[in-house]
Amino acid sequence: MHDTTLAGWMQTLVGYVRSGQPDLTNRQMALLLLVYLTPGPHTVRGLAQSLGVSKPVVTRALNTLGALGYLRRERDEADRRNIFIAPTDMGHKFLEGFGGLIDGDTPAHLTRQMRHAAA
Repeated sequence: MHDTTLAGWMQTLVGYVRSGQPDLTNRQMALLLLVYLTPGPHTVRGLAQSLGVSKPVVTRALNTLGALGYLRRERDEADRRNIFIAPTDMGHKFLEGFGGLIDGDTPAHLTRQMRHAAA
């Protein structure tokens, strides 16, 4: 078992829970990361295929992420029937903060709390 890796992931998740940010499911987080880290354009069908889930599962996750302002739906100007999933500034800021937790760039009080939780 990779105790160091798991301990780092635990600290990231503890920091995330304590941050007060919305509690995203793994599916929602994976969808968010796919949109931000892979080249688009992104469609519900393509995202569902990438995750190996159904389109309704992706639609439900998108509804939550859209309500939080992390992703948005955009109509394709070339073919108005197509809908693309696009990133937002708010989603970018959320992932920047989450990336900071992974990198250990957390505020001092959060670092102390995570050390206490890990002890």
